[in-house]
Amino acid sequence: MSAPPDGEMSLPATPMELYEKVTLQGGTVRLLKSNKAPKEEIDAAVKELLALKMDYKTLAGQEYKVGIPPTNSTTVNNNSLAIAEDGGDYVDPWTVQTSSAKGVDYDKLIVRFGSSKIDQELINRMEQVTGQKAHRFFRRGIFFSHRDMHQILDAFEMKKSFYLYTGRGPSSEAMHVGHLIPFIFTKWLQDVFNVPLVIQLTDDEKYLWKDMTLEQAYNYAIENAKDIIACGFDINKTFIFSDLDYMGQSSGFYQNVVKIQKHVTFNQVKGIFGFGDSDCIGKISFPAIQAAPSFSTSFPQIFNGQKDIPCLIPCAIDQDPYFRMTRDVAPRIGYPKPALLHSIFFPALQGAQTKMSASDSNSSVFLTDTPKQIKTKINKHAFSGGKDTIEEHQRFGGNCEVDVSYMYLTFFLEDDEKLEKIRQDYSSGKLLTGELKKILIETLQSIITEHQLRRKQVTNETVKQFMTPRKLVFDF
Repeated sequence: MSAPPDGEMSLPATPMELYEKVTLQGGTVRLLKSNKAPKEEIDAAVKELLALKMDYKTLAGQEYKVGIPPTNSTTVNNNSLAIAEDGGDYVDPWTVQTSSAKGVDYDKLIVRFGSSKIDQELINRMEQVTGQKAHRFFRRGIFFSHRDMHQILDAFEMKKSFYLYTGRGPSSEAMHVGHLIPFIFTKWLQDVFNVPLVIQLTDDEKYLWKDMTLEQAYNYAIENAKDIIACGFDINKTFIFSDLDYMGQSSGFYQNVVKIQKHVTFNQVKGIFGFGDSDCIGKISFPAIQAAPSFSTSFPQIFNGQKDIPCLIPCAIDQDPYFRMTRDVAPRIGYPKPALLHSIFFPALQGAQTKMSASDSNSSVFLTDTPKQIKTKINKHAFSGGKDTIEEHQRFGGNCEVDVSYMYLTFFLEDDEKLEKIRQDYSSGKLLTGELKKILIETLQSIITEHQLRRKQVTNETVKQFMTPRKLVFDF
C-alpha cells in the first residue's frame, strides 16, 4: 500500500489497510530504538503503535499478530520492513536480527518481501541458457530468491544485452570473507553472460550513517576497491565508482537521482526504511542514489545514452527494500524494472543469531588475517553444533544446521560430494568438531592467502583505471 502523494496518509478503511499501518509503525519503533533516538521520540512512536493496535482490534475483531493478516492473504505490504515476531527475525538494510541459531527463516522472508524462490526449474534453465554448471551458490540455495530472473534469461536467449550492478558500503578498511560473497557470484555471472558490470561504492551512505569523515569514507572506498578488484574482475568490462566522486562527474547519474527523488514521497521512504523525524535529510534522499545505477542512462559512457538496457542486481536480501522502491518508480520514469538475485546472510563466527561487526575482529574472518589468526579465530570462536563430550557426539552426532564451520564450508568448498560426505560424517558423529574446524581452517587459509597475493598486485593506478568513467569493450 503506497501513501497518497503530497499529503497525510488517508485513514485506513479496511482491516488490511490498518494491519499494514501497524506493521509500518512497528518498523519505525524498532528503527528508532536501534538508532538510539531521543526517548521522547521513541515514546511518541510507541504510543502511536499502541493506539493503532487498539484500532486494529476494534476494526478486525482480533489481536494484531505479525505475519497473520486479517484476510487469507499471507503477503504483508511489500514496501514495508520485514519483521517477524514468530522466530524473532528482523531484517532491514541496516539491521539483521534473529533469535534462531539456524539463522533467518528465508521462506517466510520471501513471503513478506513478495519475491520468488529460486527453484530447480530456474537452476536448470540457467544451466541450459548459459551452457555452464550452475554456481555452487545457486546449487546450495545461498542465492535463494529472485525478481524477474526469467526475463533476464529471455533477453539473453534473444541476443539482447543486459548489465550487472552490485555494490559495497565501505564501512571499514578491511573486508571480511562474507563481503566476498556477492563479488564471487557477480564475477561468475559476468563470465558466463559476458556483460558489463558496474560496482557502486556507497561512501556517501557510510558518511551519513556512521561516525566518520568524508575523507575516511572515501579512503575506505579505495581500499575496498582493491579487495574487489582482487576477485579477478576484467578491467575492460567493469566500472567501479565512488558516489562521492561519480555523482559530480555524471549528469546522467544525477539526473536519474533527481527523477527518482521526484517520484518517491517522504511517507513512502518512511514506510519502507523507517526513517524518523530525527534522521538527517541525507538519509531520506540516499535511497534514490542507490537506485540510480539500476538505469543504464546513469552510465552514458558505457551505454551511449540507451535507456532500455535491463539491469540484474545480485545482492543480499537486506538490500531488497531499496530495489522494491526502484522497481515501483522505474515505469513512471520510463525505464525497465531491475531484476534481482538475493543471497542469504553470511553468519557471524559466534552463530547465525549474532551480528557480524567490522568493529569486532572476532565476529568474522577478515581478508587481512594471517593463517595463524584464522586458525585461532575458528578454533576459539566458531559456534559448534557438536555435543559436549566426544562420547555424546559419536553417539548422537552434530547439528549441521547450526554449526558455523559447516555453514562456512557451504559457501567456500567447491566440491559437492566432499561437502555431502562432511555433512553425513558430522551428523552421524563420525567426524568430530575439531576435525570439522580443521577442514574449514585449511580451506579459508588457502582462499585468503591467494586473495592477499592478488591484492598485492592491485596498485593505486589500477584502482584509478577501474574507477575512471570510460567506454567498456561493449558496443551500444
